[in-house]
Amino acid sequence: MELMVATEGMYTGQFVYCGKKATLTIGNVLPLKQVPEGTIVCNVEAKVGDRGAFARGSGCFAVVISHDEDKGTTRLRLPSGGKKTVNSQVRAQIGVVAGGGRTDKPLLKAGRAYHKYAVKRNCWPKIRGVAKNPVEHPFGGGNHQHIGRPSTVSKEAPSGRKVGLIGARRTGRLRGVKKLGQDKD
Repeated sequence: MELMVATEGMYTGQFVYCGKKATLTIGNVLPLKQVPEGTIVCNVEAKVGDRGAFARGSGCFAVVISHDEDKGTTRLRLPSGGKKTVNSQVRAQIGVVAGGGRTDKPLLKAGRAYHKYAVKRNCWPKIRGVAKNPVEHPFGGGNHQHIGRPSTVSKEAPSGRKVGLIGARRTGRLRGVKKLGQDKD
């Protein structure tokens, strides 16, 4: 028995086949070189045998863009939108990771957020710097909750002062059209 990522459409009692002779059905694990271009895959390995590194979050998937038989590599489009070239021998699971749309429903109350982060790490609740005292944060203190200094700070600042926008090249809203870098393939 092996723990694996559940894909959308899997069911209890389903037989899951792994290996290069497995059929191209949802939940099965195949080497990428056996997978045709345009196939939606998830839980893709970064290196051969590492048991899955990319597209593992709920609702995530990667798309096989192209195969290069000469080099033995495969191009993937990752959930971030970036493209990655991996060895064609690496394995991937067919389909989309289950649990998509999990973040669409609001948490609604503090108790749900508390339990959500209690199992993760100590990063909740997040208290704003301006709400603290001056001994606890550079933005703390004062008779009104205001920063009272520029929020941008140098990369060379000592730790403790380095809060806010660290080494910012620019600040403010992104205005104008974004230039998308078109790739050559």
